[in-house]
Amino acid sequence: MQLSLSAHGDVVLRMEPCAERAPATRAGLLAWLEEHGWGAHRINEEALERVLREGADASARMVLILAHAVDAEVQVQVARDAMQATLGIVPAQGGAPATEAMVQAALAAAGVVAGIDAEAIAQALNDPAAPPQVVARGVAPVDGRDAQFLELIAAVPDRTPRVDAQGRIDYREHDGNIVLVESGALLMRREPATEGTPGVNVLGVALPARPGRDEPFAPQLSGAAVSEQDPNLLVAAITGQPVLVRAGMTVEPVLRVAEVDVAQGNIRYDGTVHVEGDVAQGMQIHASGDIVVGGTVDGALLNTQGSIIVQGGVIARARLHAECAVQARFAEVSYLRAGTELTVRQNALGCELHALERIAVGAEAPRRGRLVGGSASAMMAIAAPLIGSVDGGLTRLVLGVNPVLQARLQQARQDEAAQHGRGESLRKLIEQLRTHGDPKGVLERAQASLEDAQASAARLQAECAQLQQQLERAREARLEIGVALEGAVDLSLAHQRLALHRGLRAGSVRLDPDGVLVHVDAQGFSEPLQP
Repeated sequence: MQLSLSAHGDVVLRMEPCAERAPATRAGLLAWLEEHGWGAHRINEEALERVLREGADASARMVLILAHAVDAEVQVQVARDAMQATLGIVPAQGGAPATEAMVQAALAAAGVVAGIDAEAIAQALNDPAAPPQVVARGVAPVDGRDAQFLELIAAVPDRTPRVDAQGRIDYREHDGNIVLVESGALLMRREPATEGTPGVNVLGVALPARPGRDEPFAPQLSGAAVSEQDPNLLVAAITGQPVLVRAGMTVEPVLRVAEVDVAQGNIRYDGTVHVEGDVAQGMQIHASGDIVVGGTVDGALLNTQGSIIVQGGVIARARLHAECAVQARFAEVSYLRAGTELTVRQNALGCELHALERIAVGAEAPRRGRLVGGSASAMMAIAAPLIGSVDGGLTRLVLGVNPVLQARLQQARQDEAAQHGRGESLRKLIEQLRTHGDPKGVLERAQASLEDAQASAARLQAECAQLQQQLERAREARLEIGVALEGAVDLSLAHQRLALHRGLRAGSVRLDPDGVLVHVDAQGFSEPLQP
């Protein structure tokens, strides 16, 4: 037997008749190829099997291609989104290796013209047996940034509610200090929206960027004005308290008085009122901004569109109503209503407390703070170290209700039904006009009105869905017990009522996933509460 190389690089085995021939083996033939330097060639298995089968016959004559010379193959795969291309190399088997020219030709054939990585190509050629690797990457577009409004002063009251990922409304708390600015002070800088940066895929196709949503300063920002030197700068037009609102900031005038009594008289003020001392029995304060009282509110009425902060106590059937937050050191036999959160830092005794989000009692007295007697209602949480008393009367607690949201949902549903009814009437009118003619030219206006009714109905439907989603948060409401619950407590949570006449340890009362009222203690152990 003889081995030779053909003009095409294939290994040819020639076998001539002879007097005697030892049987061939696979290992021997492969070793013979290695000795000649042709071990990398691709074996022709069919020819090899024939040699093994017939080669022992001394009279056998054959000429076979025992192994082929196979050139390297280059394969380019473009991703479905055309943002990258991978290069795979099938190594040569006795043939020509892959070259950069072959790779470039394969890239061109696949349409890859952008983002080509020469270093990655070189690495692939140096290690052709490696897995396919990315040799071209597109550039993703960078969307533009929406207009931003940057506060230039710190600790500004924020009356703009924010909804977090869990659907909870978050309000920045007010610490009771009033921030004042002088006329001309810098309030806010507006950074205009950007256009973004376009991208390109590996096929060279441009990918447009989405421009950011631009938004100007809100109109009619009372007490503030756009700078004459810089249209993106908001400055104070008056001296007062800056308040953060959507897309801007207002400046409220601040009225400072030593105390409010008969000598001072009732106060009605379009801005913030700061009382250094007490508010006396029977006096009234009405404000559009915040009301801050350094002393005690004794049987007075405070009403505001902002927040109320009382550094002392609220006593003697005082009435406080704020569209934002309410804070007091302690409260006794009084009525407090907050549009967001209500905080009593020590004790609340015999009061009527209402908050659309949360009531917290006892933060300054985490082991002794009490919520005893009267009633308290909130949407998401009522929290206190000690709730109820064995020596006190009944304490009524209501959780999981929000009358404001419920009223808005009811009104939105009524408005949606009205728009559907309006649309149905307009459809009948349009059909009649198309059937019997439109001599007065009413059809076009009727069609426009129908489109308006349909758009209004769709908007109201979305509003109803959003309100319903917020109301469904009631299932997450909880009573948070810091130390213990004792005495007679009447609890209503998400419309499930329970009269509690036994003590509960620190923990919380909530609905479990099955809708059953349970007490979960500090160690996480859950116990159903029976009516």
